[in-house]
Amino acid sequence: MAFDSTFKAIDNTLWHDDGCSTAMDYVEQSSWVLFLKYFDDLEKNREQAAMLEGKTYERIIDGEYRWNKWAMPLNEKGEYDISKALVGDDLTEFVNQKLFPYLQGFKEKYEQNTIEYKVGVIYTEIRNRISSGYNLRDVIEKVDDLKFQTATDRHEMTQIYEDRLHQMGNAGRNGGQYYTPRPLIRTIVKSVNPQVGETVYDGACGSAGFLCEAYTYMHGKPGLTSSEEETLQTSTFYGKELKGLAYIIAMMNMILHGVQSPNIIRMNTLAENIANIQPSEQKKVILANPPFGGKERDEVQNNFPLRSGETAYMFMQHFIKMLKPGGRAGIVIKNTFLSNGDATALRRKLLEECNLHTVLDLPSGVFTGAGVKTVVLFFTKGEPTQKIWYYQLDKHFTKTAALTEDDLADFLALQKTKADSENSWTLDVSTLGVDYDLSVKNPNKQEEVDERTPTEIAESILALNSENQALIDEIMEMVK
Repeated sequence: MAFDSTFKAIDNTLWHDDGCSTAMDYVEQSSWVLFLKYFDDLEKNREQAAMLEGKTYERIIDGEYRWNKWAMPLNEKGEYDISKALVGDDLTEFVNQKLFPYLQGFKEKYEQNTIEYKVGVIYTEIRNRISSGYNLRDVIEKVDDLKFQTATDRHEMTQIYEDRLHQMGNAGRNGGQYYTPRPLIRTIVKSVNPQVGETVYDGACGSAGFLCEAYTYMHGKPGLTSSEEETLQTSTFYGKELKGLAYIIAMMNMILHGVQSPNIIRMNTLAENIANIQPSEQKKVILANPPFGGKERDEVQNNFPLRSGETAYMFMQHFIKMLKPGGRAGIVIKNTFLSNGDATALRRKLLEECNLHTVLDLPSGVFTGAGVKTVVLFFTKGEPTQKIWYYQLDKHFTKTAALTEDDLADFLALQKTKADSENSWTLDVSTLGVDYDLSVKNPNKQEEVDERTPTEIAESILALNSENQALIDEIMEMVK
């Protein structure tokens, strides 16, 4: 695909730049250039639409800061005029001293709910780190080849962009933060089934994968009205993110997916005392994969009635409080939550205040390279849990054989009726003990027991070692 080959060529250019050294750098630096090209194409479409209606469209990014002025200047025939193109030190000086300050000014000039303000936020938080103006020129020319006029173009671009975020997530994970595979996110979204008119929230949004996929799902509703489109654009999706780069990528990712003014705030979600959350702040749908294993100060832990040093447990309390009565949630969490003694009180709270109707058990390979087992908790707020339906995804995944949506199709089909199968069963909450242990124990599968004696096992190992040595000797003989 054109987008794929172009991004690979851009990465190769940035690999040779002194200011970029990691996959995170490549995504960050190509993103701010890509965003300006995408935004320019968006404004061209708006201009054309206005002309058809006999109206005039006033550009947001105008004058010498338009893409076809500083990045790819055109001649009278509308062709790229390389003789007018800034390059080397002239280009980096313009970008650093004029373009970025100009875009940063949008933050002070426009209201917070506008796309102009969001552009100002993006270019206030991000910096040009491409040190060579020649490399930057090469990146600009490659990005200019990308077109975003059609829905097909935009869909292909967002798919490739998500792949790049995947690479960035795997390269820069820390504190229990891992990129959530898109097939898993799409399945969670389908299961929770957010509807136009409902608010969707992720308090640990990362690159906004859940919010982007929820938008795509909801926007795909047949016969969407202009009023519903306006609702999706302005008052549906809400997110919070602490880390600077993830916050900026989330903003750009949502805009690239079609949400022109994302409601994403940069803040430490856990720093807010949940006792202060008002009903007006609560959301109807929560979709999230909160970080686990992080460290928070005592004063942050004091924001939660159930104190814990585990960030995921604090986030769970936050999500329960942020969910409207009758609201629905799909939360990814480490599977130790189901049995850990430190989470007993939290499990009790979840079961008493919410209907935890489904637990999806995932194998460790779902999160590539993480080696961690997770579950997805699906619950509705406002009624206690009586029965929990479990589904165990019993497959092996690797980096080269990753999770797909087809792998989760059986889960979605069976979940509709909560049917029992080889991989699914129901737990009656009334049978739980005081520890509220929700561990995944599939009653429909018999664990294979090795009935060999220790002597037989030892003999089998020795035989295998002998066979391996014989094979090595044979190969060495052939090499001589």
